[in-house]
Amino acid sequence: MESELKAPSDVWIPPTEGVKYIGSKLRMLPYIVRIIHSLPHVRTVLDGFAGTTRVSQALYQLGFEVTCNDLAAWSEVFGRCYLQADRPEAYYRELIDHLNSLPPRAGWFADTYGSLPKSPFQYANLCKLDAVREEISSLWLDPLDESVLLTSLMLGLNRVDNTLGHFSSYLSSWSKRSYRELFLPLPRLLNISLPRKKSEVLRGDVFQAVEGRRFDVAYFDPPYGSNNEKMPPSRVRYAAYYHFWTSVVLNDRPQVFGRAGRRADTRDLVSASPFEEYRTDGEGRHVAMETLRELVARTDARYILLSYSSGGRVTKQELLELLLENGHLLQVMEVNCRKNVMAHMTWTNLWSADDGGHQEYLFLIEKQ
Repeated sequence: MESELKAPSDVWIPPTEGVKYIGSKLRMLPYIVRIIHSLPHVRTVLDGFAGTTRVSQALYQLGFEVTCNDLAAWSEVFGRCYLQADRPEAYYRELIDHLNSLPPRAGWFADTYGSLPKSPFQYANLCKLDAVREEISSLWLDPLDESVLLTSLMLGLNRVDNTLGHFSSYLSSWSKRSYRELFLPLPRLLNISLPRKKSEVLRGDVFQAVEGRRFDVAYFDPPYGSNNEKMPPSRVRYAAYYHFWTSVVLNDRPQVFGRAGRRADTRDLVSASPFEEYRTDGEGRHVAMETLRELVARTDARYILLSYSSGGRVTKQELLELLLENGHLLQVMEVNCRKNVMAHMTWTNLWSADDGGHQEYLFLIEKQ
């Protein structure tokens, strides 16, 4: 059950793209790929909390039929771009070259974020963003083609940002990369460079994604919340860290608040996820654990692979118990993200790390 596997050398780990993301599984990809690749008779995989879609991108390149799901509008855009866009590369390159040629023009993004005491981007790049985003809207493209251009825009912005990888606060001094001129790159278009596989891109609650669907493997990487008992009731929710990408994708010019210019619809009581909920229910059970228990029970899949963090709301022992309620535990991996190595696992009621570092865990079960 316990595992000390090294990052796989006998399985190709496909290259992936994405923006800076606190929950990114880039370092975990070799282990996730190794586990799923080793399972017999696997064809269909659900990536239930897709985020920047790096896991979906990797699995799609390995020939699996991938269903990619997330609540975020920007995640849906990434999924459409990488898994479904199918026009020739030259078509997209011409459009992106046109966008790069546009002169900057101040609009909502420059007016809103250029006036903040600290900003996620230099004013000139905010003006370029305004020009590009308005031009994308004026082109009246179909959703797949628009997703390629929006992905290109987000990749470009990611290279010139003044953040620590999220948009809940910004650097007090301008980062070196923020002085670069915004330039939109051509994304890696997987659906035109590989034999096409069936894929589905969903945007919605994960319970809706599993309803009425059967998968060989369901991979879940839920938002973890915090196991810090001193965490105040009012805090930045996971979805709020990436509010800027939502505004870029929707171009809806939302009402904003606070020093970071957060969207009003990301206020704590609006954007809360039960998977990161630190409160308990009427029977004294953590809401996060009960929600995860319900998801595992309701998922129709032969295998469930679950990612979790040592900083998460649910303890190792609680995770073990709820997984054993629904199937046979096949494998547990512990990865020290500071050292990026596997470690021996000791079951206790609390998360533990010998060096006090951040640990990532992978739990694999075969459902009953």
